[in-house]
Amino acid sequence: MKLRTVLLALATGGLLPGCVSAQRGDPMVAGYSADLCPSCAEWNAPQRPFRLFGNTYYVGTRGLSALLVTSPAGHVLVDAGLPNSAPLILENVRSIGFDVDDIELIVNSHAHYDHAGGIAALQRASGARVAATASSADVISRGKTGPDDPQHAIAMDYPAARVAEIVNDGGTVRVGAIELTAHVTAGHTPGGTTWSWRSCEGARCLNFVYADSQTPVSADGFRFTDSPAYPNAVRDFERGFALLERLPCDVLITPHPSASSLWERIAAGPDGLVDTSACRRYAASARQTLTRRLESEKALR
Repeated sequence: MKLRTVLLALATGGLLPGCVSAQRGDPMVAGYSADLCPSCAEWNAPQRPFRLFGNTYYVGTRGLSALLVTSPAGHVLVDAGLPNSAPLILENVRSIGFDVDDIELIVNSHAHYDHAGGIAALQRASGARVAATASSADVISRGKTGPDDPQHAIAMDYPAARVAEIVNDGGTVRVGAIELTAHVTAGHTPGGTTWSWRSCEGARCLNFVYADSQTPVSADGFRFTDSPAYPNAVRDFERGFALLERLPCDVLITPHPSASSLWERIAAGPDGLVDTSACRRYAASARQTLTRRLESEKALR
C-alpha cells in the first residue's frame, strides 16, 4: 500500500482503501435530491466501462464522462462526476482489471459539482494527488464556486478535496510514460481546462482531446457581456474556441458525453470514435451558441 495513501487517509480522518472505499452510504458520496438536481439521476445512470483506444478507458457513468489513462507505473483519472458517481467509477475501474490504489493522479475539466463532486471520495479511496488550474484548485479545495463563476448562484456545493499541484496553460502532468497537457479553455468556468494526450495501439497512435464544456450557461442575472465578477468571460471563450480549432484532435471526448455524440459514435463501429474534424465542429457550435447568448443579452439592455 502506498505510504501517501495511508498519510492521506489519516490526515482526512478516512479509512484506508483496503478497508473501505467510497460506499454509497458514505457522507462523502451523498447524492443530491431530485428537486435540487433534476438531471442528476439520469447523469449518474450506470455505464459499463470499455476501452476507447490503447491505454485510455471510459469508466464514467452514462451521462458524466470519466476516463482512465493507464500505465505500468500508475494511472491518471480524468474527471470524477458527482459525489455519488464515485462508487460507480471505482467499480468500473476494478471491473476492467485495474487496481484503484494504482491511480496516481486525478485531473479535472471544470470544478462544478457534476465533474468535480466525486474527487474527494476518489482521492481518499486511491491516495491519488489532484492537479488543477489555480482557479479550479481554489474551488475544489473549498467545495464551492466563487462569485466569478457564471453558475455561482445555482451551483451546488460538494466535498472539498486537497489539490497538490497547480497546472498552467500548456503545462504537463506525468505518471510514468503518460503525459497529459493542460489547455486553459475558460468561459464556462474561470478555470476550465481541456486535456490532451496520445494513446497508442502498436504503431498506431491517436491524439485524444478531453475538451471542457464551452457553453455559456449561467444563473439568472449573470451577463457574459459585462459581468463585473468575470469581465474576461467572452475573451476566455474566444481563446478556447481558437485553441480547439487548431489542437491536434483524432478523438474528442467531453465531460457530458452527449455534447460530443459519444454514444452515437460508439454505435457507428470501431472507427466511429476517430474524427479529425470533431474538435473544430465542437468549437464552431460553441461559438454559435455564445453569439446567440450575447445577442440576447444585448437585446435585454
